Amino acid sequence: MNELIIARINNVDIVSAVNNGETLVPIKPICTAIGIAFEPQYTKLKEDDTFNSVITLTVTTGADGKQYAMACLPPMYVYLWLGSINPKNVSDEARPLVSKYRIECAEALYSHFAGTSNREREQNQIEIRLLEEINGLTEDMQRAKNELRQKKECLAKLRTERLNPQPTLFL
Repeated sequence: MNELIIARINNVDIVSAVNNGETLVPIKPICTAIGIAFEPQYTKLKEDDTFNSVITLTVTTGADGKQYAMACLPPMYVYLWLGSINPKNVSDEARPLVSKYRIECAEALYSHFAGTSNREREQNQIEIRLLEEINGLTEDMQRAKNELRQKKECLAKLRTERLNPQPTLFL
């Protein structure tokens, strides 16, 4: 199993573990780093519909160098879990950082979802403008085809008359 330090929180190294090609992050060291009880967090994660399907027990190396079975989350879910932690439940030292993190999460989520809406709205407006231009060009093309057909008919009539002259007495 490969391990990699991915963050340092309050002088505690947060290590990710790669097990069978899957990267996992133990949650207990994070709980320790922010001064929150591990057991209630572990219970919360196991009872949550989103987290209970992704939380796993994996053997990792603890801070003391020994091997332990630790509750782990894939990195994608760590950010969501951290955003769900109430700053009132963490150590006084970590409280400002946890509060700041939650605000950053809210800003990132808003930016992502509101940005997506804005991009979709802009793309819809561009699409509408392009469709209107295409419709206008299609109408212009139809008019040009009709005009071309009429000109060809006139040319054909002129050629027919010129190539097949009939005497006319009265014009």
